Order: sequence, then structure tokens, then C-alpha cells
Amino acid sequence: MNTFIEQVERYQKLSTESSNAFLEICVKQEIKKGTFLQLADEPAKYIYFIVKGLAGYYTTTKNGDVCYKMFFAENSFVASTSATISHLHSQFAIVALEDFSIIRYLVDSFKQLCNTYHDIALFHMHYLEINWVLKKEPLEIALRNETAKERYLKLQHDLPMFMRLKKHHIASYLGITPTQLSRIIKELKR
Repeated sequence: MNTFIEQVERYQKLSTESSNAFLEICVKQEIKKGTFLQLADEPAKYIYFIVKGLAGYYTTTKNGDVCYKMFFAENSFVASTSATISHLHSQFAIVALEDFSIIRYLVDSFKQLCNTYHDIALFHMHYLEINWVLKKEPLEIALRNETAKERYLKLQHDLPMFMRLKKHHIASYLGITPTQLSRIIKELKR
């Protein structure tokens, strides 16, 4: 649980009282590869902190194609954030791409903590600002302005878990087929 609080405090220092209250709502859990943390079209009940493992955050198109939006590895918080805020069903599924060790906490319990402890509310605000505004906008711009090859090179360079991803995950994230990805990889090896 120390790593969990250390990661929280990357965004906001917590008082001892706040840390203890936060830890009281946390549950450690081991999850097998292929298990869904969140299903699409379901309410988002939990926020997860990844102690060990890799998760994929994706949606499915009308044609049944899986489109990965993001990947999360160790020391990441993951949830269907828009669903936790809007109280609507999630548009995304979250799946364990590896065996997983997580800490989870109920969204409703966390919101109560945010209403009670100012420093926990500041953590949440700072987390959202950094991860869902500052980091998300460049990704959205890249999708519109960069080629799949350029996005692949960025993914390869910027994503620490790149080597742990399967080719079909990468192709889905880039919005291309596995065959197109193979061509890009072959071209880059020349």
C-alpha cells in the first residue's frame, strides 16, 4: 500500500488522516489475464490502481472491431473516468492483458472522501488535469495529424510497456490492421 500512497502523493501530498481514510476503502486483488475490470455499457463502480500488470482500455465498433484507446501499466490509475463522473454507463471496457495485481476502491466511497478531505479532492483534481487533459490532448491531435508510422514510432519510444503489447493491440491502438502494422515494421527495419 506504500506504493499506492506514493503514487497518490505524486499529485498531492496527503495528511496522515487522509492517507489512512483512503487506505480504508482500498482492497488488494489478484486478477487473471483476460479478466474484465470494466465492461462497456455497465456502470463504473471502481477505480483501480495497478500494482503489477498491464491493462487495455478499449471500445468496440459497430462492426465488432476492438479499438484500443490507451494502455495502463504499473503505478497507473485506471477507470472509465467519464462514466465515474457522469454516472452513465461506460463506453469503454477495461481488460487485464496480463495477470494483474491491483488495488481497487469504490467510486462512491472515493467521492465521499473527496467531499470530506480537501487534500484527497486536490489529488483527484490534479490527477484528472494531468492525465485526462494534458496527456490526452496530444493523443487526440496525433490521431488526426500523424500517419500510423509516426504514431507507431512515438508509441515505441514513449510507452514503457511497448514490448509487452501484442501486435494486434498495437495495430488496434494505431487504427490499422495487423497486416498494415507488419508492413510498417518491415519498412522501418530496412
